[in-house]
Amino acid sequence: MTATLRLTEQLLAQASVTPNDAGCQAMLADRLRAVGFDCETIESGPADFRVTNLWAKFKGFCAPALDGNGFSATKTLVWAGHTDVVPTGPVDQWGSPPFVPTHRDGKLYGRGASDMKTSLAAMVVACEEFLAANPQPRINIAFLLTSDEEGPANDGTVVVCKLLQARGEQLDWCIVGEPTSVERTGDMIKNGRRGTMSGKLTVKGIQGHIAYPQLARNPIHLLAPALAELVGTVWDHGNDHFPPTSWQVSNIHGGTGASNVIPGTVVVDFNFRFSTESTPEGLQQRVTDALQRHGLQAGTDYDLAWTVGGLPFLTRPGTLVDAVRGAITDETGIHTQLSTTGGTSDGRFIAQVCPQVVELGPPNATIHQINEHVAVADIEPLKNIYCRVLERLNTAA
Repeated sequence: MTATLRLTEQLLAQASVTPNDAGCQAMLADRLRAVGFDCETIESGPADFRVTNLWAKFKGFCAPALDGNGFSATKTLVWAGHTDVVPTGPVDQWGSPPFVPTHRDGKLYGRGASDMKTSLAAMVVACEEFLAANPQPRINIAFLLTSDEEGPANDGTVVVCKLLQARGEQLDWCIVGEPTSVERTGDMIKNGRRGTMSGKLTVKGIQGHIAYPQLARNPIHLLAPALAELVGTVWDHGNDHFPPTSWQVSNIHGGTGASNVIPGTVVVDFNFRFSTESTPEGLQQRVTDALQRHGLQAGTDYDLAWTVGGLPFLTRPGTLVDAVRGAITDETGIHTQLSTTGGTSDGRFIAQVCPQVVELGPPNATIHQINEHVAVADIEPLKNIYCRVLERLNTAA
């Protein structure tokens, strides 16, 4: 059993369902301290949803001295990820207990196997091996881990990023261990993500008897023409790095449950996944304009609340992307695909304080599913890729 596999199994044995870290970060901090990291635990959130965050930096961590052009001469690489996992779902549907790491047919089963405890183990072991060979690296190395990525994400990575920014700590490169691969570790990495913005639209009517519509005002009927326009709208055409912006309804709630009552309100939950061709402000205005075109006035006929979950970010080919691509090819022979598809990640917060962010992890086919697993054959190559990235960045520094 390799060191990476052993550590992965130890992490999988911890039932760290959001926001409970279940001791994962303490386990990782012990490993990091042993190779020269200073570790700081940062807790955040209310008592009933307490989030644990870990900020760890190698003791050789240098203050960002400036070169002759005013730029940092000492670069910092941050390894980022989350120790929390989603709930297991019905335990009786699993082929083995979800928090008992189990091997079957060359696969390691357990909640978090792919998302993302394998990546965490690979990151730590890669750093152990790299520092054994390079005890005085030319780059700074740090870890940013949270137990609130799978949850609301209000008290996790975003809190640590704001704290680091207030302290004036400069981050240059970040690798997030999200499961980005498709069939084999390294075949796809994320060099950006779309933005996400949700809306809750409440259209107001007048409740009444369905046999006397002249005495009522049906909010579903009021909304229908505008809803049809929104469904058919082309928001943008995307670009070379992002697919077109999408608008999707996730929930519609209206009616009392009775078949003879016109409802008083209808509530629509929807979400934008948007490219860099659109902005939150522009999309919001276009929704408002569509509602107005169909006779709906804000405040009088409807209320609309917005939540911007994250802005889009993009890391173009350069130092970090090139290092990751080269490491993947050297280890696996794969020429990786750059992608910005998929859901959101904590990369959206880190990108606000770090100019180059890339996500790289194992295949994601079973994330959040019953019987989540990772192929054992994918584990050691991931650690080796991470180690090669460290070597490439250190050589280039």
